[in-house]
Amino acid sequence: MFNALHSFLMSPWVYGLAHALTAWQYVLITFGCVQLSMFSVTLYLHRDAAHRAVDLHPALRHLARFWIWFTSGMVTREWVAVHRKHHAYSDVAGDPHSPVQYGLKKILLEGAEVYREAAFDPAVTAKYGHGTPDDWVERQVYRRRNLGIVLMILTQLLLFGAVGIIMLAVVLITMPLIAAGVINGVGHAIGYRNFECDNAARNVLPWGLLVGGEELHNNHHAFPSSAKFALRPWEIDIGWAALCVFSALGLAKVRRVAPRPTTTAARAQVDLELVKALIATRLDVLRDYTQRVTLPTLNAEARRRAGEFNRRMRHLLVRHPMMLDSAARQRLEELLARSVELRTVHEFRDRLATLWSGRLGQNDKLVAHLREWMQQAEASGIESLRAFAERLRGYQVAGMVA
Repeated sequence: MFNALHSFLMSPWVYGLAHALTAWQYVLITFGCVQLSMFSVTLYLHRDAAHRAVDLHPALRHLARFWIWFTSGMVTREWVAVHRKHHAYSDVAGDPHSPVQYGLKKILLEGAEVYREAAFDPAVTAKYGHGTPDDWVERQVYRRRNLGIVLMILTQLLLFGAVGIIMLAVVLITMPLIAAGVINGVGHAIGYRNFECDNAARNVLPWGLLVGGEELHNNHHAFPSSAKFALRPWEIDIGWAALCVFSALGLAKVRRVAPRPTTTAARAQVDLELVKALIATRLDVLRDYTQRVTLPTLNAEARRRAGEFNRRMRHLLVRHPMMLDSAARQRLEELLARSVELRTVHEFRDRLATLWSGRLGQNDKLVAHLREWMQQAEASGIESLRAFAERLRGYQVAGMVA
């Protein structure tokens, strides 16, 4: 009887074929599975399929398609469609998973359910799912969600026995929690912002090491078609590091990354090339304006009129207008009414943003608008604004971020 019990406990159904593993080896294998899922999502679903920022080798694409189906049952077309709709309606009505619309708690705890509601909507997939795989394998195999999960369970039991169920549970729980909850939730609620784009996206951490680089969410929303998410010297995008390795091996081709602005000697004339450079690097231009004009003006007012102005008012002056609620807009108007210089630099920022708003249309109108803005900024009597106008004359796009 003892021998029979011992045989059962040592059988593959209890310990699996890999019965000699230590506890730490089980942990490392599980962690590796989670990371493989993360890389499959960020490199294939996100940067390749959704935004076409990179072309992965067909073998890598199919490996990612298989692994995502095998471990989660997700369908490429549905994921891509939901993500593209998220960018089309970021943090406004119609966004399929915004904490601004649904509340952070719901996205954190029920993010997968919110995702599925949009993913299973035929109208969403029809409008936003174009260009995704539609071959025989996709139609006959990968769209059968439950089949992948069943095969994964059987594989885990065969390899790891009963422990495999725990390992699988960790993978199944971690992906929705991190991808749907942390990135879609925390990434639009908590963190820092390099760029004041028209949504609430934030960089959760400057070191994108555990979620494939997706932690740099504000950077991604600022430049959605960039294959590289790290845009500051201290930021790390591990997904980009993987792409560099794959590129060196001939397994990936980067198509687009964020433009890198530089400044040279000021142009004597305002021309179309300068307009194009400012439009291509508009978020960097606005960030530069904030650092060189808006905040120095606010700080000077705070020093002159202590008690009436303080640096905590910066978010009212810096935040994108779409991110201010009615109460914040009212406070902003009251703030600007008390300072001629603050109102002036704020109005000049809005007028500069008109350059890339699409309202001016023709090239000659764009050039005329910028030329007039330059002339008036230089004659404003505000030194920081004059210096910034001079600096803008030297803007150019040096190339791609590398």
